[in-house]
Amino acid sequence: MQQVPVSLWTLVAGIVVTAISIWIGQNHTLMPVQASLQAPLVDGFFNVMFTIAIALFLVVEGTILIFLVKFRRRRGDDTDGLPIEGNVPLEIFWTAIPTVIVLCLGIYSVDVFNQMGGFEPAGHPHSAAPVAHMPGSAIAATLSDTEATTAPTIGIGASPQTLNKPADLVVDVKGIQYAWLFNYPDSGITSGELHIPVGADVQLNLSAQDVIHSFWVPNFRLKQDALPGIPTELRFVATKPGTYPVVCAELCGGYHGSMRTQVIVHTPEEYDSWRTENQIAQQQNLNQVVAVNPADLSTSEFLAPHTHDMGISAATLESMVIGQERHD
Repeated sequence: MQQVPVSLWTLVAGIVVTAISIWIGQNHTLMPVQASLQAPLVDGFFNVMFTIAIALFLVVEGTILIFLVKFRRRRGDDTDGLPIEGNVPLEIFWTAIPTVIVLCLGIYSVDVFNQMGGFEPAGHPHSAAPVAHMPGSAIAATLSDTEATTAPTIGIGASPQTLNKPADLVVDVKGIQYAWLFNYPDSGITSGELHIPVGADVQLNLSAQDVIHSFWVPNFRLKQDALPGIPTELRFVATKPGTYPVVCAELCGGYHGSMRTQVIVHTPEEYDSWRTENQIAQQQNLNQVVAVNPADLSTSEFLAPHTHDMGISAATLESMVIGQERHD
């Protein structure tokens, strides 16, 4: 019986490994549902890397298993192994292949970063929050700091398709220990959740009051640090209505794990309705506060009526007040 050449076995193994790695790399369920225009770009790059990783895993582990069986020590065999000094062509081969792979992935990643807007983070003013400055109001002091007039120069900005075009919606986002505060300069709304319309080009102007935080929306495949004193930007387009988690991805203190909120993507009609309702509700709250002499209230008492609308817990409110008092 004629022996099958090693080259033929290698060819067959290569075809099998390629087919398996491509199928797994393109059909895994490791990523959450895509909900932004940028998500397919990131997923495409991830799928390529995952496909290569599966192929390398199968080749390396498969070779180990074959060698464990084929070249195992036989019973009664006490002889020495063959003296193998090395193979220069093989060394060059398995050094060159990873080098080429890494270079190609690097070029691909730069292109994805550019398509997402990573080369154009700067653009529009980091606008201040139009919040009424009542005596003892920590909200006003929290949302409007000195960096509010500085244009962001770090982050994910306009994509090549939206370059030099203003965003449809600008939201000022501030990270504090341990909550996210969202302010809408065009309407004066302040919230503890991010509400945006589907299909709108949204620009988040990020900042931090105390330590470094990181604004991460897994479904958008986007993450950007919020830095004290240095405004950053995150610009994206949501493509699917729904409610998605927002997580702080930077260790920011003892309660870092609880620094979570959500982004709610509305249809345009739902977003207009939400904005109208919140403008009316916050105006009513402001009128109620004006009817009371703010000088007679502590900071916590002054802010208490607003915490429910903003989605801020009592513990977070207390942390804000203490932090602001220390700052003062």
